[in-house]
Amino acid sequence: MPEPLDESRFSSVLCVVAHPDDIEYGLSAAVARWTQAGTKVTYFLLTRGEAGIDPLPPAEAGPIREEEELASAAVVGVTDVHFGTHRDGAIEYGLPLRRDIAREIRRVRPDLVVGTFYGDRYAGGQLNQADHRAVGQATVDAVADAGNRWIFEELVAQEGLHPWKVTTLAISPSPTGTHYVDVSATFEDAVASLEAHTEYNRALSADYPAPRELLGSILGGAAQAVGDPAVTHAVSLDVFER
Repeated sequence: MPEPLDESRFSSVLCVVAHPDDIEYGLSAAVARWTQAGTKVTYFLLTRGEAGIDPLPPAEAGPIREEEELASAAVVGVTDVHFGTHRDGAIEYGLPLRRDIAREIRRVRPDLVVGTFYGDRYAGGQLNQADHRAVGQATVDAVADAGNRWIFEELVAQEGLHPWKVTTLAISPSPTGTHYVDVSATFEDAVASLEAHTEYNRALSADYPAPRELLGSILGGAAQAVGDPAVTHAVSLDVFER
């Protein structure tokens, strides 16, 4: 059975994902809880999601998705949002990706880094997307890179970004979570945050679940694993102490 995350240990959190809306599929409920408690949360998205709206070419979709991400982040109290320059749908795992994430970790200097799930299949059996797998794995590796001065030495020599040791790494969503965050009180914030992706949601198929229904399933399902009737919604995390 998962344990509650000791959130009192974190004053700064960095969330690293591939696309606009990745955080809003559940994790934003925990973000809302953290920011309301005074924790500083920063988002780093490796792309602008420009390949995510089928009717729109990337040059049009990218700025829209960026604006929607900024709006959705503001809903849950996040104003520090940064975008990488990797191509949506074509992110490649490798040193450049690790360097970009390590750079952001050294810039933000967070206590907690939350990365995305990088397994092949989610808990329900759905296949994971290529960008998610690449960014998730690179985040795990970049956490170690960020603390080693002899990896990406140019970050110190050229940018003045000295090593930073992250104390805790978490992966979300996790099909086998070791910990959870009770987000019963911030479920509505998460719904509003996902709803802020107006144009993206509008382009989804008619049978795709609405934000409230989808988040109710994701966060409600995670709460069932907690086994406490007082926890109606939860974010599942695989947590690694370093």
